This record gives sequence, C-alpha cells and structure tokens, in this order.
Amino acid sequence: MRESEEYKVIQTCAVDGMCQTNCPLHINTGDLVRRLRGEENPAAWQLGWSAVGKAWNPFVTVASVAMTAIEPVPAKATNVLTGAARAVLGKDRIPMVSDELPGGGKRRVPGHRGGQPGRPEVVYMPACVNTMFGSAVPQEETMQFAVIELLTAAGVGVTVPKGINSICCGTPWKSKGMTKGYAEMRARVVDIMRRASHDGELTVISDAVSCSEGFVHELEYEGVTNIRVVDAVQYIANELLPSLPELPKVHSAALHPTCSSTRMGWNDAIRKCAEAIADEVYVANNWGCCGFAGDRGMLHPELTASATAREAAELGRRHFDLYLSANRTCELGMERATGKPWRHVLNVLAERMVEFAPA
Repeated sequence: MRESEEYKVIQTCAVDGMCQTNCPLHINTGDLVRRLRGEENPAAWQLGWSAVGKAWNPFVTVASVAMTAIEPVPAKATNVLTGAARAVLGKDRIPMVSDELPGGGKRRVPGHRGGQPGRPEVVYMPACVNTMFGSAVPQEETMQFAVIELLTAAGVGVTVPKGINSICCGTPWKSKGMTKGYAEMRARVVDIMRRASHDGELTVISDAVSCSEGFVHELEYEGVTNIRVVDAVQYIANELLPSLPELPKVHSAALHPTCSSTRMGWNDAIRKCAEAIADEVYVANNWGCCGFAGDRGMLHPELTASATAREAAELGRRHFDLYLSANRTCELGMERATGKPWRHVLNVLAERMVEFAPA
C-alpha cells in the first residue's frame, strides 16, 4: 500500500489545503502528506535544504540568472540534462522546465518611502518567487515597483525591511517536509518582522497570495499573535480603490482565484482590483487549484495538466483582453494550460494608474 500511494498521494498532492474547505470536519489532508514527506526525506536532503535556506540570497540570485539563461533554449534541449538528473535522483527531486517559463526577475530592494500625514505605514515583504520568475510581459515593471506605486498613490508609507533577500515565506520547506530548514527560516522571518513592524505596530503585507499565507503560518508556528499579515490585494482594495479616480477599462478579463486567496478570504479583494480595470471579470465555473503548487508543476507536469484541463477548456471558448491572478506560480500554471499571458492584477492596476490617472 505504501508503494502504491507514493506517486498518487505523496508525490502528486498539491498540499494546497483546498480539501479542508470541502470537508465538514475541516480536515486538511495536506498536513498528513507533508508529514509523510518529512518522514521519507533522507537526512542528507534535510541538511541540503537547511543549507539552501541559510544561503537563500545567493540561491535565489543564481536561480533567477539560470532562468534568464535557459529562457531562449528550447525546453527539450534543457530537459536532456534535467532528465538524466531525474533518472538518478528521482522525479520528485529535480524539476523539468517548459517553454512558457519566463526569464528571471529582479532582486528585492530594501528601503523606505514616506506617506502623507495622517496616513498609515506598512511593512512590505516582496515575495522571492517574483525574483525567480519574471513577468509574462516583456518590459513590465517589477511587482515591487507596482505595489509601492499603488501604496504611494494612496498616501501610505512603506518600508521594505533590511534582510529581505535572505528570507522566504517558508512554503518550499514546509510543503516538502523539510522540517529543519523550515524552522530555521521562520525564525529568521519572525525576527525581521518583529523589528520592521515595531513588534506588531505596523501591518505587514506581501505580494503573492501563497507567500502571504505562508507568512501567516510562520507566525502561527512561532506562536506570534501580535503581528498582522495581509496580502497586498486585500490592503490595496481597502486603502486605495475607494479613492482611486475611475480608470479606462478593458472590455473583459479572465480571473483565476487561487487556493491561498480562497482559504484566506481574499478572493473578493482580487475581484475588486480586477473590476477597477475591466468591465467584465469572468471566473470560470470550473476554476480550481492549478496544480502548479510552487514547483510541483515542474516536478510533475501531468498534475498541472490534469488540474487545469476543465478551466482551460472553458476559458478557451472565448477571448479575454486580460488574464489575471495574484500569484506568480499560479499564473505560470495557467499560462501553460491556456497559452495566454497571465499577469498579477496589481501589476496591471498600477500600470493603468500610472498611464491614465491624473497627476
């Protein structure tokens, strides 16, 4: 039984927690799968991921450079090498690349921008996933630029803390059952959050819904209850949209909610941001988890193909001017499924605000 469940349960569970939303007893089977993965992980693999966490800044930089280097190379050619590594180390250890993957993004930049008198201040922790994977649209401004432009337009002061490039929401370790590395990373995150937020005086935001959820869970694991974390879409929907002048809208936008935005109650905020830039916002009746699940869609592409098939078929029956979501890896999964360029809703909102809003 254990051998038969290895692929169907251990390797191809997205551990997205969506099972809990349908379970009358609120059981999250993903928690079991993470525990089973942790029990399976060899000590050397645990130590390796712990080392990666300690060197997260250079690791992310190298990953970004590597993504840029392989972007022009056909995936078939690159996967000759990754295929050999997968044969030796296992398909659940070494990812495959695909042609829709973009080049790397830009490093996160610490700093402070003051707000208007009487307006709030926030701590902004940009997600490292936007450094690893750049935009689907060439020359698009970075996610960090977009969020800061939106916050500044609302008069909100914003601080990106020192040490930001050394931290992560911890999801890569948690989802893989890398317990030692996860404990080390979340301790580092909580320390930076405490100092940057003045021990909870300031709200903390992030810009990828799975990462925002990951930060929430890191605080929960450490027993910290006085620091508030929300996703940037939620904060901007509350603080910016009520005062934003009406912008010219495109006719239609397809919107893909995510597992994290569903579990955390942020879907309404994503829709509100999308409705500020599109007359019609369409969520597929067959929407669901994209199955990309961090890097799971690169380890097991068949998981993403299966998870997105019905949603992609429904969206493919008509044309949309924009394809929007709120999480970079989910956007990659949907781009693979539909062949369309999926973008973060806040990137597009900031772009249109800069272009059309009165100075």
